[in-house]
Amino acid sequence: MKKLLSVFILGFVLLTLILPQPVLAEEALNGSQIFSNSCAACHINGNNVVVANKTLKKEALVKYLKGYEEDAQAAIVNQVTNGKNAMPAFKNRLTAEQIKTVADYVATQAEKGWLSSPSQTEGRPDVEKSGELN
Repeated sequence: MKKLLSVFILGFVLLTLILPQPVLAEEALNGSQIFSNSCAACHINGNNVVVANKTLKKEALVKYLKGYEEDAQAAIVNQVTNGKNAMPAFKNRLTAEQIKTVADYVATQAEKGWLSSPSQTEGRPDVEKSGELN
């Protein structure tokens, strides 16, 4: 009986170590982390490497993103969910909650003027210590 119990416990421990662990809710909902993983390749520090004038800076969002002045969060959610022109849709890549969270993050950063975040620039040789692109 002891041997059977030991085998069961060992098997359970091995399974918990081998199987992927669910992401903690606070990790999955961290806007900065979602932005770094899904958006920063094109929008590092609120810029736009594809269409230079369509940044995530407040002035550009007001000018180019329909509905931003009326409801910034809803306008960003719509853009991220459905994409438009050069921007792909993320509705099949991110959950609705992740999209809402990253939209909140983008709106907040736009209001702050996109102060450089270390998680977005860490290890990037094209970014100087000041956070500016070379």
